[in-house]
Amino acid sequence: MKQESLKHGYDVSAIAFDIDHGYWSPQVHSDLACQNWSLADIRQRIDLEAWQGFLTDLPRDPYVNLRWKRMSWLNLTDDDDVKVMGECPMAQGGMFNDADSMADKLRYYEGLDPAFVERSDVKAFVRAWAKLWGIGPKEPILMQITGVRSKGQHDPLQGQGIHADGCKYLSIMVINRENVTGATSHLYADKAGAQTLDERVLNPGEVLHIRDDKLFHSAGVMSQEDPDKPFERFIIIINSCFVDGFQNRMLRRHFPDAVLNPVF
Repeated sequence: MKQESLKHGYDVSAIAFDIDHGYWSPQVHSDLACQNWSLADIRQRIDLEAWQGFLTDLPRDPYVNLRWKRMSWLNLTDDDDVKVMGECPMAQGGMFNDADSMADKLRYYEGLDPAFVERSDVKAFVRAWAKLWGIGPKEPILMQITGVRSKGQHDPLQGQGIHADGCKYLSIMVINRENVTGATSHLYADKAGAQTLDERVLNPGEVLHIRDDKLFHSAGVMSQEDPDKPFERFIIIINSCFVDGFQNRMLRRHFPDAVLNPVF
């Protein structure tokens, strides 16, 4: 069933959104070139409220308590369309993930809602994201919708701490943030966290781009602004060009024809 925008009162999934090289501001390109990270705001390029409508039926994460999640492997086709590749588990080696519940395990999740993937503003976002990093046809792109609903205090990373995701290119976009205090995003030059590069609270519609093989990141503890109500915070994580050999082996097994980043 189509997700309809409550804000506009009509379905906008068929509207043609801008996918040219102006999707990201020149500042994003210059920031990435000089400091390996950048912040963008894409609220004017997507129907954020419609995207938030896809949070209601997210399944529970079977591996991490209090988390909800869907994920799909996407790629660009030769004619620049965005397609779902099929099923492949998420696989993060222990050198990239410090959490016992996730490290060195094959994790299977339900795919993104097809109605979400087929939205023109979602496809425009994926195309623009791939072009930002130089991702070409048949290169696997992992797109996740994930987040937490809870009370009290909660670690959104569930023990990962300061980490890298095992890829070259990573972006994190906040979809919603309700009754939340904390969950500050941190960037570091080193895994020990001795050199902080940036720390900020991301608002819905903001995207943090990171060269994941150059920097490390984390997110702070979150809690309720109003103690009588639960909080929730959901994000999109999109990444590609994996340097984690564990993940690349799974990608090769499930997608024999995919174009993968060589890992030495």
